[in-house]
Amino acid sequence: MINIIVITHGEFGAYLIEAAEGIVGVQREGLRNVSISQRMTLERVKEAVVAAIADMRSPEGLIILIDMPGGTPMNVALPLARDIEKCAVICGVNINMTTSAFAYRASLDFERLTARIMEDGRKAICEVKSLLMKK
Repeated sequence: MINIIVITHGEFGAYLIEAAEGIVGVQREGLRNVSISQRMTLERVKEAVVAAIADMRSPEGLIILIDMPGGTPMNVALPLARDIEKCAVICGVNINMTTSAFAYRASLDFERLTARIMEDGRKAICEVKSLLMKK
């Protein structure tokens, strides 16, 4: 199975995981959350991410879901992921991406899962009131 790490500022990732598990079911293995607090030193953040990556590396692949491009989660994870062959770092995590990752990680290969997560994440970004106005 493809493993997943969610790395976000604050408890955002923990709440995304909780909500996604409520929709698609509890993920009993292959999932880690790293919550980054402003009270953590950069060294402590790196230690937490290194430990999560060491625990979650898998021959099937590792997907790291990050909250925003350019933030500490991305800046710490990206250099660590560089040398892992089947590893993607995907920014802009939302509930659609998380549920998609959980629902399809056992059935899709690494490349298809990565593409599916990004496609489903993009689909979730829309202004829905205008859809009502078209009728």
